[in-house]
Amino acid sequence: MEDGAKRKREAESRVVEKVGEVISGINKAKHVDQVIYALHSLAFLLFPLDSSLLSGSVGDCYREKILHAKVPSADERSEWWQAFYRGAAFPTMARFLLRDVASNWLACFPISACKHVYNVFFVDGLITDVVQTLVPSLQPIGSDGIDVNAVRLNSERLLVLCLLENDGVLQMAREFGSSSQSEDSAYEHLKGAVSVVAQIVASIPDKAQIGSPIPLSSHLFFKQITIQLLSLAEEGNLNLLNARTIVNKKELHWTYMFVGETFSRICRRGSIDVLVNEIVPRVLKHVQSLLSQTVDSPLLDVLESNPASQFWLNMMLSVKDSYAFERMSEQLLLQLAKQQPSDVEAYWILWLLFHHALEHQASVRSMFVDKFLLWKVFPVCCVRWILHFVLLEYPPNANSIPAHNTRNFLETLQRLVAAWSKKEFVQSATVEQQIYVSAAVGISLEKMSREELDETKDVMHSILQGVSCRLESPNHLVRRMASSVAFVFSKVIDPKNPLYLDDSFSGDTVDWEFGLISSEKATPGTKNCIEKGADVKSSTTLVLENDSNHIADDEIDTKEKQKTKKVSEYKLVDPDEIIDPATLNCDSVTDEDNDDNESENSDTSSDSSLQPYDLQDDDTDLKRKFTQLVDVVGALRKSDDADGVEKALDVAEKLVRASPDELRHVAGDLVKTLVQVRCSDFAVEGEEESAEDKRQRTLVALVVMSPFESLDTLNKLLYSPNIDTSQRIMILDIMTKAAQELAYAKTVKPKHHIKPFISTISETQAWFLPGDKGPPGASSWKEISETGTLLNWANRYERELPQKPGRIQKGKTRRWGLKSANIQESQIEWSHNKFPMYAAAFMLPAMEGFDKKRHGVDLLNRDFIVLGKLIYMLGVCMKCAAMHPEASAMAPPLLDLLRSREVCHHKEAYVRRAVLFAASCILASLHPSYVASSIVEENLGLSIGLEWVRTWALHVAESDTDRDCYTMAMTCLQLHAEMALQASRALESAETTSKAENFGLPSHLSKGTIKIPQSNVSFRF
Repeated sequence: MEDGAKRKREAESRVVEKVGEVISGINKAKHVDQVIYALHSLAFLLFPLDSSLLSGSVGDCYREKILHAKVPSADERSEWWQAFYRGAAFPTMARFLLRDVASNWLACFPISACKHVYNVFFVDGLITDVVQTLVPSLQPIGSDGIDVNAVRLNSERLLVLCLLENDGVLQMAREFGSSSQSEDSAYEHLKGAVSVVAQIVASIPDKAQIGSPIPLSSHLFFKQITIQLLSLAEEGNLNLLNARTIVNKKELHWTYMFVGETFSRICRRGSIDVLVNEIVPRVLKHVQSLLSQTVDSPLLDVLESNPASQFWLNMMLSVKDSYAFERMSEQLLLQLAKQQPSDVEAYWILWLLFHHALEHQASVRSMFVDKFLLWKVFPVCCVRWILHFVLLEYPPNANSIPAHNTRNFLETLQRLVAAWSKKEFVQSATVEQQIYVSAAVGISLEKMSREELDETKDVMHSILQGVSCRLESPNHLVRRMASSVAFVFSKVIDPKNPLYLDDSFSGDTVDWEFGLISSEKATPGTKNCIEKGADVKSSTTLVLENDSNHIADDEIDTKEKQKTKKVSEYKLVDPDEIIDPATLNCDSVTDEDNDDNESENSDTSSDSSLQPYDLQDDDTDLKRKFTQLVDVVGALRKSDDADGVEKALDVAEKLVRASPDELRHVAGDLVKTLVQVRCSDFAVEGEEESAEDKRQRTLVALVVMSPFESLDTLNKLLYSPNIDTSQRIMILDIMTKAAQELAYAKTVKPKHHIKPFISTISETQAWFLPGDKGPPGASSWKEISETGTLLNWANRYERELPQKPGRIQKGKTRRWGLKSANIQESQIEWSHNKFPMYAAAFMLPAMEGFDKKRHGVDLLNRDFIVLGKLIYMLGVCMKCAAMHPEASAMAPPLLDLLRSREVCHHKEAYVRRAVLFAASCILASLHPSYVASSIVEENLGLSIGLEWVRTWALHVAESDTDRDCYTMAMTCLQLHAEMALQASRALESAETTSKAENFGLPSHLSKGTIKIPQSNVSFRF
């Protein structure tokens, strides 16, 4: 042993001496041939070089010396190689090659010389030491006249050559594997070396600079080294340790250790997708191959005995970083779901990757059960895979189900159901997470028996509680989750009598994805919130111009959503026109009656009409026709006369639209009677929707034709304890539709020209649109859609301008027409908004006392749907009064309502969405000049309210868990920024005018600012 150590020291001494001679010779060289000869004198001692390949790279003087050099034996070369790379010679020589030679001589090397006497020192060396020498040279420090750029470019070239083109990372794994059998290697030292080398390799893309070779980019580099390491699974001659041996020794083979460290570093650098995209197809192909080959023998035995399976069995076990392990597991499940394997294939893939880790690491089981079933969101198919692999512990195609660990399964089910049943979970969790957890609960119940249910304590109570709180939700999808879980639970109790809570549900299987393809698609919450909640469009123009559909009835279904109608526009009725009220009943006659009348007329005109016939069944002429609203009220109050109520509803709207003199006196009683009528009590089965639609259209007509009297009654009924929640929702829907109809109503009034020096804030177009000033013949402004994100901070508009005078464009024709002879057309104009004068009657009584808890009325808690509808109605009212003085008067009290903590921080996302909608409507309805004047006049109420909107919207965008709240908050911030910009311009204009008129603005304005969200710009005034 002493002789071996002495011989090793002597070899290292000779190698160091030779390296010194080579370096000295290169430093004294005057020609590139001298450098090549010096490097060859060392290279042919270390590597089996073919010297004839260099004959054309040097001159005649050195060619003979190279060709006639004494070639060492294989043993001598191996001894020199070990001494060179295991000692201090290589670091010294490598530094000299990378700095001095690369900077001064390498550009003059012929290609063959560069390959055989320069690259060979790095390509055929000990790759673990080579990479530790090359990577620091990617960021060289210039000194002693070194060409830093040449050094960096050469280091990048060598890294690509060594690690990528020659599979250097794979060589590292092999080198570490061979080190495990060396008696001289210390465990701690080798463990530290593995970690250091993996860290250095993973840091190469970070140190590569602009202009570096494309293979060194993060994506391509990590992809190539991942492919190299995964090729270990296909190598039959690699000395991989048996899995049982590894587990017994409680330490991994150094090859696996290096693989795990490298994968952990890749995860830490954010390239987990690159890693998983290479792992999943390979392991899926391996499992499919084994499944196709396995016929008689159990697959479990085949997996454990297959040599290629050993790599996959220990790959995840080698990842010691808990964060990287969890991220890899999560992405593996997501990528595996995209591949759409069968449940059997997915089970054996999970078994192959996680079986060893699950047996020996308790944190892995906790990760699957607690995090992946409760807190993370995966495709629904992953739930089945996790349940079979972690809890049931048998494949889906097992012929005989073994006695699985019932205790773990039932404990997990109890935790799932306990979390699922909490009302706080329904209120705060995203729709995607609710779908996922509901699927986990439902699929678990499908695997459960009645006996196992009897063993549990609180599962039944928790499920009933969870179903109950979901049935109260305004979201149809949430209610569908409740009905699906209830159906599966009822089959556990009594398979022959399942419980159907949803009429649209049919069949014995449940679609736990609820019609969704994957979790990455548009969430159902977005669609339902638009259809059933407060809706704010992402475009500012759409917020002002489009109607928002806000339907949140508990009884809403697919048919009702399809039949939702826009606000009708009715033609004006001339009050001087004489109308026979009896003619209003003509349309109420049924088709059968019309057929009878037609046949009667036909018979009268024929010869046989003189013959007598039985009039006993023909009671058309005996039907009572309503011509007075008082008669309609009386008929509606007779609940026992179903035919009378139905006939009264048929004619009520047209009588109201006729605006008789009695309307203002009867409006209150008629409104109260219509609200209290139960259409389901008298309507024929299947025609309830038609009767309900007639009632609501009549109520809308009453509010439009007689606003003050009707609104007085509706506002009293809104908080009355004598009506139920559905009636309150109907009242708010009626007020919303009536406000929209009044806003779009058309009336004729004389046109008066406004003088230029008189300003107005009752403009018909939005304040942020460009003005209509321009040359005659210019077209109207049109919004141009921007590419990129949906929420653009600025809108673009364009319009067409006419040709300049005297300029003729070829290929165009001019159209000529006669001038209208009606002179009065230029003296009248159409008014498109009758709502502002009624805004206070709509809004103020409804806002009064909303937070008081009365008998049967609790808007802040139980009746949160009514609260959301109320806030939405107030927002629509603000939108209908946009750019009018009434909007400025209604904004402060509405902002005070929205600012109350019970409202803006409500637990239900439905209410928060309504608040965001109302706040956006306020921002869009206020004229910038009013905002500027309120600041000048120290109107603190409005200023504080607008600043609250900005800060609260920022808070929602940053912390709210509901995706629609986030989107609407960003829209609200956009509106606030545009309003601040326009208000600042108005202030600048006012300041300019004040200086010209020699008077100043109040001194307090110098301290104020208008902030634009998400920007560093603030306008001071």
